[in-house]
Amino acid sequence: MANNKIKRIAISTGGGDAPGLNAVIRSVVVSALNRGWECVGIRDGYNGLFLPHLYPNGGLIDLTRDKVSGITHLGGTILGTTNKGNPLKYPTKRKDGTMYEKDRSDELMRAFKKNKIDALVAIGGDGSLTIANEFAKKRLRVVGVPKTIDNDLDKTVITFGFDTAVSFATTCIDRLHSTAEAHQRVMVVEVMGRYAGWIALNSGVSGTADVILIPEIPYDIQKVAQKINDREKRGSKFSIVVVAEGAKPKGGAVSVVSKELGRAERLGGAGETVTKEIQAATGKETRCVVLGHLLRGGSPTTFDRLISLRFGAAAVRALDEGKSGIMVALDPPTVRYVPLEQATHRMKSVPLDCDTILSARDLGISFGD
Repeated sequence: MANNKIKRIAISTGGGDAPGLNAVIRSVVVSALNRGWECVGIRDGYNGLFLPHLYPNGGLIDLTRDKVSGITHLGGTILGTTNKGNPLKYPTKRKDGTMYEKDRSDELMRAFKKNKIDALVAIGGDGSLTIANEFAKKRLRVVGVPKTIDNDLDKTVITFGFDTAVSFATTCIDRLHSTAEAHQRVMVVEVMGRYAGWIALNSGVSGTADVILIPEIPYDIQKVAQKINDREKRGSKFSIVVVAEGAKPKGGAVSVVSKELGRAERLGGAGETVTKEIQAATGKETRCVVLGHLLRGGSPTTFDRLISLRFGAAAVRALDEGKSGIMVALDPPTVRYVPLEQATHRMKSVPLDCDTILSARDLGISFGD
């Protein structure tokens, strides 16, 4: 696949938004334009190609230098995004009214060809890049960019958006220390992290939490209560507990809010459950704060801006070098290419013997085990 065949590339952003998306978009666009390529953005994941009639001005946005000027520091994505309508499992109604999941990827491939799109830069997490990998198998030139605040994509040291989320969560934990101490309460802080506890672990340690509950370590609420009671005996009348939304008790399951066709199950309620159990076990007034989507918003940190710009430029370089079916990944001090198949075949969970967990245990932080 010679690079001189590229005339027009597309950018898609899928899944949950993350700080740094606009920086990646700008980097891809400027790098592509500098090579003489046209660049378009697909609205709302792949909806701009699936459902162009829904957009008065069309489902594709011509990305010029003016369109991406001054967006590096902005949160969100100028293209829009969605975590619904997976084209590999698209919710479709049968004649009898029942719903099923239909593979519509061939329709999208025809739409790419119709719009004269030679290559795709897919910015997303595990789900979005799994979809991108299927397009690569169908011989569309594809390069993925790892985006998720959860930091759970494999084969990259870090994903963009994670540093911003951890920084904000740590700031919130810092603020809760003073009110927890003033009222002699237990404050439970629920953060995002469906199946991997990176945000909870890093913000909890950085914010000097007393208990951190993550999906990788099922917890015993009595062990959590014991930690809080031990602090009480030593004269510390308050405690901070950080809970990942995917944390679960030993022998129990994650707290699921809903499950719909074509999208991942929604988790929620882990923090409130832990709050009630702590209050019942210790008798201490316990309050819950759910940070939720606050972790996704706002301007990216300097680190996330820089890694986003590096990822975007690397994605275009990869296409220029004739690469496809790969993801750009951080392997300090460089950005390298890894096969999408390897990056999406498993989720990157927190290793139980990693230095951050070992350090947390040395500092007396409880994981409820």
